[in-house]
Parts: sequence; structure tokens; C-alpha cells
Amino acid sequence: MHTLRDGTPLPQVGFGTYPLRGEEGIEAIVSALHLGYRYLDTATNYENEHEVGEALRRSGLDRSEVLLASKIPGRAHERDKAIACVEQSLESLGVEQLDVILVHWPNPRRLRYVEAVEALLECRERGLVRHVGTSNYTEGHLREVRAATGEAPVLNQIECHPLFPQEHLVQVHQELGVLTQAWSPLGKGQAQYDAPPVAQAASRHGVTPAQVILRWHLERGVMPLPKSAAPERQRTNLDLDGFSLTGEEIAAISALARPDGRLWGGDPDTHEEM
Repeated sequence: MHTLRDGTPLPQVGFGTYPLRGEEGIEAIVSALHLGYRYLDTATNYENEHEVGEALRRSGLDRSEVLLASKIPGRAHERDKAIACVEQSLESLGVEQLDVILVHWPNPRRLRYVEAVEALLECRERGLVRHVGTSNYTEGHLREVRAATGEAPVLNQIECHPLFPQEHLVQVHQELGVLTQAWSPLGKGQAQYDAPPVAQAASRHGVTPAQVILRWHLERGVMPLPKSAAPERQRTNLDLDGFSLTGEEIAAISALARPDGRLWGGDPDTHEEM
């Protein structure tokens, strides 16, 4: 269980929904909800907010049982556009309020990454969202936001996996009271399932390598957002309570880090997402 600064509890593992679309996407998300996921992560640019909302309705769960998070894109950083984007997300999802809204990327060359957060805080004041977070913000971006608004985002969703553990930024988050969420927490096509520290821990604990990596996130205070359309993989990704990693195992997995560990070069200081 993770906790935001105001005491709001979040599940230890969320469900990433990119790129689940169409009927198959709805079915995959319904499966995840039936298996116990209670945090769904989407974004305007995922183009699947309708599917996420429909899956929630089909699941039979009460709206209050599931936390919904979405993200505004770079083209919506200006105040009025950001507010309109949030309103459109609510319409697409078919809900009256988002639990978490994030700025997807800072797009630093446009110099509106603080304005975007300020607009989302206005949405919070209007009751459109409960919590305001960011995604892919660096330490510098976060400190600028706090200086301008008087508060840091409640969470920052970043690329984080064994090849790119982001140890410094995770420590900064802890200092600022920001929850770290991990996108691509398993490393996608570069998942280190066969790496000795992961494979040996999996054998030692009688779990899958993916479960080891997800547990590694939890031991570091990070909330992973794995995505899978396969029910069995969804189940095992959520089943992380029956074991824990030793300090030596955590350190060995973290030591897999590479200077070029990003999956596709998405550096927040240069990447522009519109």
C-alpha cells in the first residue's frame, strides 16, 4: 500500500492501460479489475479513455472502488487548453471526477510545464480532480513547480526499471513527499528476466522473474504500473505479498543499471510530446 501526502491510500500496484484499445482492450481491463486491480492509468494520448471508462462500467464495481488517473498532452499545457482537456477526459471516461490528473511530459522547450500544473491545480479547486501529479518531470522541474505553486505534485510517474532505476530521482521524490510511479516497470523488450540477480532471486523465492522485478520496485517505495492483456500475467503481476527481497538482492538488481538504460531515449530534458 502506498500513501499520498494527505494520507490517501493507493494500491501497491496499478494497471497500465497503454495500448489497450477496442473491444479486446475493454476485455483486458475488465479482467484486470476482476482480478483485483484498483488503479487504472490512462492518458489523452493513449486514445483509450473511452475503453477504460467502459471497462469500469462493465466490471460492475462501484466508481468509488477504483482510482482513475489520466494525463494531459503537451499540446494542452496552456491554462485554458489544460482545463478543457481535463473536461474532455471526464466526458470520455464517463465520470464526474478524476482521482489523479498528470502532465504527461514537461516539454521544456515550450516553458509551460509549471503553467500546466497550475491549471490542473485549478481543476482540483473546481472539483474536477482530486489529486495533481506529473509524469517525466526532472528534479529541476519539480522544484520549479513547488517554488511557483507552494506544493510539489503528489506523484511523479517516470521511466523506472532495473536498467534505469533512477535512484537519485527516487530519493528526491522522498525528500519532496512525492510518490514515485514507474512506467514500463519491467523494462518491456529489455526486461532483465534472465539476468542472474533476477533469475536467482526468482528461483530462491519460487516466483517468476517479473514478480521479482515488481517486488524490487515495492521494496524501494515505488508504485509500478505493469500492463498485460493476459489474465494469468495480470494475476501474477498483482501477487507480490508472499515474499520479500533481501537488501543484497535489491542492491544486485539495482546494479544492473546502465548509463544508456532508457528504453527509447525519452529524456525529459529534450523529448517533446504533443
